Amino acid sequence: MKTAGIIVNTTRLREQPEMAAQVRTTIDTLRRHGGTVWLDVDGARMLGVDDQGRPDDELAARAEIVIAFGGDGTILRAARLAARRGIPILGVNLGGFGFLAEISADDLPGALPDLLAGHYELDERMMLQVQTDHAEEQPWLALNDVVVTKSGVARVLRLRVLVNGEHLASYPADGVIVATPTGSTAYSLSAGGPILHPSVDALVITPICPHTFNARSVVVDGDAAVEIALTVPSPEAIATVDGRVGVPLGESWQVRVRRAPQTTRFVRVRNSSFYGILRTKLAWGER
Repeated sequence: MKTAGIIVNTTRLREQPEMAAQVRTTIDTLRRHGGTVWLDVDGARMLGVDDQGRPDDELAARAEIVIAFGGDGTILRAARLAARRGIPILGVNLGGFGFLAEISADDLPGALPDLLAGHYELDERMMLQVQTDHAEEQPWLALNDVVVTKSGVARVLRLRVLVNGEHLASYPADGVIVATPTGSTAYSLSAGGPILHPSVDALVITPICPHTFNARSVVVDGDAAVEIALTVPSPEAIATVDGRVGVPLGESWQVRVRRAPQTTRFVRVRNSSFYGILRTKLAWGER
């Protein structure tokens, strides 16, 4: 590994200034071993190294690995940047829930020798590609999920969901989620959806607050094409991709979701178990 791109959650650094020292230590360690390090623009500015900052697209073009310091949102941002070039990501948790992070900031110094020596495994995760009728920049990539919902205080949406062109369900609801196995532990789980192991080749379709008792999550084949449409126009309808990219959908629209050709490649430097992560993060071992 010769070139590393570092993405930093600057909000977390402002809240926890002591974390900045850990990021700087990582940068110094990588350089001592002959590596080149670039940072995202905001992170470089906060750390006082503006000359080492690069726009996100340039950062992804230069890096052989991306190290994301933050929570799941930072890792999702890194995934969108890295996936198109097949760059692996190491997620470093800065104190939040951190379901996607591989290690904590405290554990990172001990993991850096293995990282520098190339002693790690890659965990490939399915991604989604998302297209709408009203978007200029298409398709978007999602590691976790695509959510069709309403903006502000609006009436319920009248939704129609098709799988491979076949009508699956219609219901009034606050929205609907299409999630990958990785995203099954995110918004879909909060909305009552099932947890899928990351290796399961499937998608989860979960209605949000359906105004009917018979609406349930459905698990479909990982290669399925999912289409979401309104049966009653709603100018408040919006599609969000991994909780960050928001697309106003207007009154006449469709959202098409399917497996993306790209994947997210997570760096694994420790023997971590998905079930162990569930038990720890969801406190299943507590009484």
